[in-house]
Amino acid sequence: SGDLEGMCQQILNDDLHVLTFLDIGMHPKAGQIASLRLAPVQCMTWGHPVTSGLPTVDYFLSSDLMEPENGEAHYSEQLVRLPGIGIAYAKPTIPELTKTRADFGLRSDAVVYLSCQSLFKYLPQYDFVFAAIAQQVPQAQFAFLAHFSPAVTDKFRQRLQRAFAAVGLNSEDYCVMVPRQGPTSYLQLNLLSDIFLDTFAWSGGNTTLEAIACNLPVVTCPGEFMRGRHAAGILKALGIPEAIAANPEEYVAIAVKLGLNAVWRQEIVQRITQGHDQLYDDPSCVKALEAFYQQVVQAGV
Repeated sequence: SGDLEGMCQQILNDDLHVLTFLDIGMHPKAGQIASLRLAPVQCMTWGHPVTSGLPTVDYFLSSDLMEPENGEAHYSEQLVRLPGIGIAYAKPTIPELTKTRADFGLRSDAVVYLSCQSLFKYLPQYDFVFAAIAQQVPQAQFAFLAHFSPAVTDKFRQRLQRAFAAVGLNSEDYCVMVPRQGPTSYLQLNLLSDIFLDTFAWSGGNTTLEAIACNLPVVTCPGEFMRGRHAAGILKALGIPEAIAANPEEYVAIAVKLGLNAVWRQEIVQRITQGHDQLYDDPSCVKALEAFYQQVVQAGV
């Protein structure tokens, strides 16, 4: 309704056993509501994968495959490690391919590296990786998605120009800012690409799961916190640890190998295809969540 007091009163009237916030951090009203004690047990999950810091939120529902060993230290909430990737993610419906690379400004003969996160996820200290890949894969072309703000896109374009110029290359020969796409067209962009490059420190969740559904090999380098480990957890679930880099230099090496070695790339594609059933629609985390809810309600904590 937009009426904060009315929404809170409705939650109280519902007399919940458990109140779970799918996201705290993106929407101000969610943070305001979460700061109140409206249910005896209050949880959050990783729609925004950062601790709330609120004493009124008791549990953070996470993914066991995405959390580091010391994950408990990163939350004011008590960490709950649900099995697998922590969610029963429905396998995306992949459209029939009706577009060509030319529709996205991409060359037909390029090795296309798709990197499609919101541009604010790209930290300047990692700009060099794209130029480092291009140095070793001359046919490389990097597809990024433009930001809603042209000014943000221009800033990122300028950063890429500096990174490529530092190694004697022209970023305009390698980098394409693809306009923002609708859902079907976006999935077709995935289908037309060769390799998916994850971002450092703040990983792709939905984007990685969609890329995998399009059988796109993913390269990632997990960060310190859960928010930088989504793609790594997904690759673990698929049984493809060799695409998980330990550092930026290894990330470049994996991306280059995938770009130059078409046979190895196809092997990874085949393993991704075979792993779909163990990744999507996994009921184990749902059963674990049900057991958790029953436990905390019965215990009264």
